[in-house]
Amino acid sequence: MKYAIRSLALGLAAVPLSLAVLSGPVSAGCGDSPAAGVDWTKCEKRRLILRERDLSKGTFLRTDFSRSDLAKAKLMGADLTEANFEHARLAGADLTGAVLIKSSGDRANFSQAVLRGADMSKAEMARTDFTGADFSGARLEKAELGRAVMVDANLEGANLQRAEIARAVFKGAKLGGSDFTGAYTYLTHFEGADLSPVKGLTQHQLDVACGDAETKLPAGLSAPQNWPCGGE
Repeated sequence: MKYAIRSLALGLAAVPLSLAVLSGPVSAGCGDSPAAGVDWTKCEKRRLILRERDLSKGTFLRTDFSRSDLAKAKLMGADLTEANFEHARLAGADLTGAVLIKSSGDRANFSQAVLRGADMSKAEMARTDFTGADFSGARLEKAELGRAVMVDANLEGANLQRAEIARAVFKGAKLGGSDFTGAYTYLTHFEGADLSPVKGLTQHQLDVACGDAETKLPAGLSAPQNWPCGGE
């Protein structure tokens, strides 16, 4: 009798633990299929075809997407902090409100991507193609954007304070209300760009940048006697 009571007591004591295990938070793993809300934290997802996949609100901290195809993927509200997009393709992807703090994407293709309200502060995106991308309201403070292609991109209301944009190309970009305070503009290409609505731009920043007769300047600033780029 005592043995039966003891066994029953032990069984009951184990129930809460079992329930805790069953009812506890479920973390997705690297083997989980692509889906909205998936958790691929620190996972290797290199050279994958993820075109048009719905990965919205997913968690991708330090995930390696290098050389993967994420064209037209849905990444709205995703956490991509320190994610790696080196040589990846995200043409037409929707990253509205996504967090890309300290992400990297050397030579990636973000052409026509939607990055409205995204946080790309301290991102390292040198030589990345952002042709026609929508950065309206995005945060790009201290981002490394050297030689990035911003042709025809929408940067209205974007924050580029202290961003490194040396040799980046802004021809045809929409820059209304964008903030260039402290941005490093050495040989930045502003040919054909309308800088008149830009905030924070100084004469020194302009003097080391590149422009042409079609470059429109903010009030109070003037074009250098000779733009430094020449035929570059």
